[in-house]
Amino acid sequence: MPIIKAALLGLGTVGEGVYEVIQTSQEQLKKLLGAEVKVVGILIQDPEKQRQVAKDVLVTTDFEEILAIPGLNVIFESIIGDDPTVSYLKRAIEQGCHIITANKAMFAKHGAVLQQKALEHDVEIAFEATVAAGVPIIRTIKQQLQINKIERIQGLLNGTSNFILTEMRKNQLPFSDVLKQAQELGYAEADPTNDVEGYDAFYKLMILSQLAFGRQPNWDEVDLSGIASIPNEQIRTASGRYKHIAEIQKVGNEIKASVKPVLTDENHPLYNVEGVDNAIVLETNLAGKITIQGPGAGSKPTASAMIEDFIHIFQSKKATSVLV
Repeated sequence: MPIIKAALLGLGTVGEGVYEVIQTSQEQLKKLLGAEVKVVGILIQDPEKQRQVAKDVLVTTDFEEILAIPGLNVIFESIIGDDPTVSYLKRAIEQGCHIITANKAMFAKHGAVLQQKALEHDVEIAFEATVAAGVPIIRTIKQQLQINKIERIQGLLNGTSNFILTEMRKNQLPFSDVLKQAQELGYAEADPTNDVEGYDAFYKLMILSQLAFGRQPNWDEVDLSGIASIPNEQIRTASGRYKHIAEIQKVGNEIKASVKPVLTDENHPLYNVEGVDNAIVLETNLAGKITIQGPGAGSKPTASAMIEDFIHIFQSKKATSVLV
């Protein structure tokens, strides 16, 4: 049986989720792909940390050792930050590796360049996991709405912020208490700035803008504000529900975007989206208004998106024809 050789860049929450799914889904993957999937290398940052990894897997802090693995087919990338990640991915693409990334900040900045390089080297770069974890919004836009013109996108793109606002309102709790709870549950990082100040949702919105409109707005002109500034009392006593909404639309030749708290009423399409769920509303010229909802935080939903991307790539003849 052919073998698909995979490497992981990063073994944090997402990387561990990907590794676990691959190890526990071997029989299903063989049926779907007609090939065995083998993780042959993992790039890590801390060599002293104990990890549950098979003994025959190369675990290294040196990317050169990953790139030197004979016959490497695909890289799953979940490193935080864009440097040196971009250079890693460019070199892997040049070597003929397919790329699956969950790195939203990096892809928002460099996705167009990486996609062009992948096209030039006849490989795939997949990025479903960069936007809404388990919600298949990228594939919906790319494959199911090819003839539709997207006119507007509204979304709850950060499960952590949605969880915090939901718990504050339902249980009458202060921001600090709910943030601590989110961190204990693994929804929020030790440094939650990207989530609660809106940067995470902003990067995701820029990826959607590039996909839907072929370009992004000037980043400095995006109306960006987080949820920490909303007074606790205001959330508890509001007549509606505060939602941290990312929105983008094309007005004439201009793209207008915002990421900010919005007080919604029961008529708003995102009003009933609670907890860690993400939801995205697409307004199109032919299909009308489409809403997609699902889990937006946690290792399993993100790993699920990456594995589904992987399956899609390797079910194509172009990918499987090079396997040995």
